[in-house]
Amino acid sequence: MINHLIILPIVLPAIVAPFIIMVIRFHLDLQRIFSLAATVALVGITLTLLAQATTGDIQVYELGNWPAPFGIVLVLDRLSALMIALTSLLALAVLLYVIGSDWDKRGRHFHALFQFQLMGVMGAFLTGDAFNLFVFFEVLLIASYGLMIHGGGARRLRAGVQYVVYNLLGSTLFLFALGTLYAVTGTLNMADMAERVAALPADETALLRVGAILLLLVFAIKAAVLPLHFWLPLSYANAPMPVAALFAIMTKVGAYSILRMYTLVFGPELAITRGLVEDWLLPAALLTLAAGSLGILGARKIGKLVAFAAIASMGTLLIAISLFTQVATGAALYYVIHSTFATGLMFLIADLICQRRGGLIDATPPMPQNGLIASLFFAGAIALAGMPPLSGFIGKLLVMDAARDAPQAPLIWGVILIASLIAMVGFARAGSMIFWKSYEFAPEDAPTPAPTRALPFVAVFALLGALVALSVFSGPVSTYTEATAAQLFDPSAYIDAVLRRAGQ
Repeated sequence: MINHLIILPIVLPAIVAPFIIMVIRFHLDLQRIFSLAATVALVGITLTLLAQATTGDIQVYELGNWPAPFGIVLVLDRLSALMIALTSLLALAVLLYVIGSDWDKRGRHFHALFQFQLMGVMGAFLTGDAFNLFVFFEVLLIASYGLMIHGGGARRLRAGVQYVVYNLLGSTLFLFALGTLYAVTGTLNMADMAERVAALPADETALLRVGAILLLLVFAIKAAVLPLHFWLPLSYANAPMPVAALFAIMTKVGAYSILRMYTLVFGPELAITRGLVEDWLLPAALLTLAAGSLGILGARKIGKLVAFAAIASMGTLLIAISLFTQVATGAALYYVIHSTFATGLMFLIADLICQRRGGLIDATPPMPQNGLIASLFFAGAIALAGMPPLSGFIGKLLVMDAARDAPQAPLIWGVILIASLIAMVGFARAGSMIFWKSYEFAPEDAPTPAPTRALPFVAVFALLGALVALSVFSGPVSTYTEATAAQLFDPSAYIDAVLRRAGQ
């Protein structure tokens, strides 16, 4: 029986976005209603698919009823279900914040672009075809560029152009990689490609390795791996902060693609592709973590501070991925959930600060809701720096434990611990300048602040609540991520399901 729910996370935003543009583009209230309703429905759909995936069954949706490898397929397994559910939950929180803070009034077509962005992300996580992964990457690029320059401004436009140019370079490399792989294997269906790669003789794999390396470079650009990370700090810091909060899931698309392609197609058991990830990704991940932590310490604007924190969190995540073991992958998936919610939370808190006092990290008179926002900033800093009791501490412990038997274990532990200390100092410096020293400038007859809307704070507390829930239910979540890692490192079930061999 065909499960049509699998295609709905792509089709729903793909229908809502053009409807908003063509029918209700002049009615903001209606745009908000349809966009919010679609996102709430998306949450329900993705959580249902996540519940179905917990059984371990892999479901395949064949578009046009054309079987793989001739037709386009969507594949729902534990990993794709986790990622689409994570995306929808983050999107709902961001959308509530945008509506509550009137960010969608500052430019045109925000809600249509928002839905197109969700379509691209959902498609990238669900597709079982490498070329369609490229297509959804491009949907992401186009929609994210429109969202990045939302509200206008020369600095935002300049950062957006840099973002587009850099990602177009990645897209060009992606096409070269796909062309190379197709020339060698004759297919772009991931499951079919996995079988053909495994069957290649060792003396015919030189071109295959070139394609695999190009593909890894593309995913490293998307994941902001050093030295390919330079697009992220300026782009995220100058984008609208709620948009940057949504972009917290976009770097995870790069990490997801590495996990998917290099466990399924270029698996660790293949001699011809062994070492492609492990040899250089671990040093790059360690440098990414170090650079991000130093950026936190040196940031002079709240937006750049959070952008560098996003880079540091990607460094920690990629350390776990680069170990390329089942245990480390389970830790990486737990950290994916934490990092997405924590980075989104901090970007929204940064926007609360920017709207009240500007983005510079310096001492100014206290802003409205100074104590409440200071508490939220403190909680977000604890989460991103990896301090107890929130999920960042658990995630880093899992990563360090997974690296315990690795030859580079002392180096990995040292970099993670020192980077965490540097991040703590950087967040403490920023927090003391913004919240504590501000009282030195407080006038005695300060006016009563104007009342503010509650909805932005509802969205922020929802993300904070997600981090608390992730900490409290770390056991069940870790069980799911460990099962997901086991499914990734045994791709035979995926291949059989896609190529209709489940009954054989």
